[in-house]
Parts: sequence; C-alpha cells; structure tokens
Amino acid sequence: MSTHVHSPIGRRSFLGIGLGGALAALTGLDASAAEPPSSARKRTGRAKQVLVIFEQGGVSHIDTWDPKPDAPAEHRSPFKPISTRVSGMQFTELLAKTAGVADKLTVVRCMTQPTPGVGNSHPKGSQYVFSGEAPGGPLEMPDISSVVAQRLGTDALYLPSNALLPGTSEQAGTSTVGFLPPGFAVFKTGGNLADPGWKVPNLGLLAGIDERRFKDRRDLLSALDVGFVNAGRAKDVQAMRSLLAQAGDMLTNPLTRKAFDLGTEPAALREKYGTGHRGQCYLMARKLIESGVRFVTVDVREPMSSFRDGKPVRYDGGNNMNWDHHDAIYSQTHTNVPNGGAGSGRYGIATWPMMGSTDQAFAALIQDMHQRGLLDETLVCFVTEFGRTPKMNERQGRDHWTHAFSFAFAGAGVPGGQVVGSTDRDGGYITSPMTYTLEDYAATIYEKLGIDRSQPIHTPVGRPIYLSARGKPIPELF
Repeated sequence: MSTHVHSPIGRRSFLGIGLGGALAALTGLDASAAEPPSSARKRTGRAKQVLVIFEQGGVSHIDTWDPKPDAPAEHRSPFKPISTRVSGMQFTELLAKTAGVADKLTVVRCMTQPTPGVGNSHPKGSQYVFSGEAPGGPLEMPDISSVVAQRLGTDALYLPSNALLPGTSEQAGTSTVGFLPPGFAVFKTGGNLADPGWKVPNLGLLAGIDERRFKDRRDLLSALDVGFVNAGRAKDVQAMRSLLAQAGDMLTNPLTRKAFDLGTEPAALREKYGTGHRGQCYLMARKLIESGVRFVTVDVREPMSSFRDGKPVRYDGGNNMNWDHHDAIYSQTHTNVPNGGAGSGRYGIATWPMMGSTDQAFAALIQDMHQRGLLDETLVCFVTEFGRTPKMNERQGRDHWTHAFSFAFAGAGVPGGQVVGSTDRDGGYITSPMTYTLEDYAATIYEKLGIDRSQPIHTPVGRPIYLSARGKPIPELF
C-alpha cells in the first residue's frame, strides 16, 4: 500500500491552476492513490474491462429471465414465455428485444443470497453487490471497482479508472472505497443524462486559465523544489509526479471531454438505446468502456421528472422508480394503491420507465458492443440485489426474495446462448445442484480480469485481506 505524500502545497494552490478541481471532482485521486500505469503490469485474464448493469431494487426474475408458466394462476406472471434467438432458451415477453441477443448471454438462474438480514435491506443488498462481500463484518470492504482500480490502474490516464453512472440514487451512497486510499473511490457523473444540457462538471480549466497559461504554470511547478523531494520516499515522489501529470492530462486532453459527450453519438444510435435517462446511461457506459475506463457501473432509474427525445416528460405518481415492486407490480401506470406499502411511487414492471426502457437499452448495448468488438475483452454483468417472491401479496405486489434469482452475463469469453441452473415451478427455490452467491459473482470478475486472489490487499495497519475468500468463480462463465 502506498502512503500519503507530505507536501507544503495546499489545496488552494492546486485549485489556482485547476489541478485540485480535476483531482477532487473528476477522479477523487490524491497522492496516496497514484499508481504506475497499468500497462506496466502483466494481465492474464480474458477481460480487460468490466461493465456492470446494476438494476437496483430487486428485479422480479419470474417476470423476466426465469419464466414460470406452470405456476398457480393466482401467483403466475401475466407475461408469457417467448422464444429467443437460441433454441430452447426462453425469457418472458418483457425481454422481447433482449431475446434477440440471447446468443451472446449466459443467464444464471441459481443465484442466491444466504446472508441473514441482508434480504430486508436495500442499502445492505446494494453494498453487497458493489463490494461482493456480505456487509456487517469488522471491516468496511471496498467496492469491487475500487479493488480493480487499485490492482490494475488504468490505461487511459485522462479518465477515471472506475465510474458510476450517474451515482445519484440513495443506494449509490453505499458504494464505498472502504479501507483503501480515497483515490480509488468510484467517480460519479451525476445528473440526468437524458437532459439535453447535461454535462459532467469540472472537465475543463477554471475560469481565467487558458491552456497555454495552465501549461506554463504546470512546467513551473515541476521545476520547483516543493518540499516533498527530500521529505518523502522516492516511491512517493514518483507517485506525486505521476499524479500531477495525470491531472494535467485530464484537464487539457480533448479526449476527456469527448468521452463524456453524448452529442458525439449518432442520433439514430441514441434512439436505439432509448432517449430517456436509462438508455443514455447505458450508452454512456459503452462510451466510457470504449474510451478505456477499466470498470463502469450503471445504477439508474428514470426520475419522476425527466426527458425523452430531448423533451420534458413527467411520470405522475412516481418518485423512486427502482424495482421494489411491493405494490401493484402489474400496474400500467404508478403503483400508488389504496393502503399501499413500501412499493408505492414506482411504476408497473411492464411500463416504459421500467422494463420497457431496460429491455431496449440492454439489447442495444449488447448489439452495439458486439459490433464494435468490445465484447471480446469486456465482461458485462446484469445484476440486482435479489429477486421477488413467487407468491403475490395482498397488495398485488411481490416482496423481497433471496432464495433464488437471476443474473445475466456476456463478453470476455462468457459462452453465449446458455442457461445455468434452475428453479422450481414457482421460481421460489433452486433445484439445480449448483448455486452461486454474490461472493462467487465477485470472484468471477476478479478471475476474468486475471487478478490473483491468492495475493491479498492490505489495510492501513497491514492486515491482509483476501479477495472473495468465501467465493469461487462461476465455472460455466469460463
């Protein structure tokens, strides 16, 4: 673990030339986080990058990936099974567009989450997904993306190594760098990406500092003895200099702004993803992967007041449209039923803000990445913190269910057109001999990236922490 560099240069000095804004707002980097370029490290995994689609709230697996047409009528999903591009592989009709890319997907229907208490908590469930470790232990574990940033760094020095789109939901707060230095924290873009005026803040120099003047100041700074050459270790000095060079590149490199500029994408492609918030977040994820960001996570839901086709749209009755469908899951509009419970404020699962936009965006993402050759070295994971109950409750909703749910994977050597595991006729319990946990999911990511889990990361006091110590890579994904 690298240590903090002691330097008399204050934050105001950095801000005066724009560096502090870049470090704090764009990357979160500090001196303790500076790492040599990952190109200097040997990678052995099939994946070079990871893209996680985290649809938060608990997507109903029996209404999507794991259709159950033989369930009792009073609890059966109204959405019929449909054939996919792969013979014998079925989804429900809510995934009609995704069915067209089934040959690129492995659907794991035997995910489970056996940790007591987590199933009743969205924050804990989200933290579990972000970190791949059950929350509540003696240490706050870092996100998988932060571990990857620490172990592999980035090949695109003008961009953050890990990003969360948009990072504005209440559960995004459970994303954490844990005991790692703050420079490995995920970068959150913020905002509504469907807004025609959306921009990532702090991507340029501060007002009054043009590029020539900035470079002059940076050159002057590099020529000065700023106090840490003699006070710090050689490794720390090298790290600080590398950090300054990276920050300068971020502020002046036009590729930085281009990577975050949705306006560079053809209108037809933006429409293919869907011009709402979700579709544009999925598209931005592809842009960042293509630009070289190591680890991208999408955690998105349509806001109550949003944009579609560049025009304002309002979803009356919605206020937190994640997948927590405790009430009126099959409503054609909002779920605010009389005497409703925790599921009010959503929209029904089949509506545009929910599975309509998700099916369109995910299918477009897989097609787009395949056509660009990005699936060859990018592991794509479609995940949620748990599933929904096989039985309807008294409010015509489905509650949290951890005993069985589904994840989908693509890219980086994942076999396409494959279903792994099975559940009973209601979708309630796993019937296959294999079952997989979120620790196994995390272990799969590390294995795909070629990260040696036998080599621990260390806490600030030197305690070794082994990655996914209770997990094992999912063999069917290799």
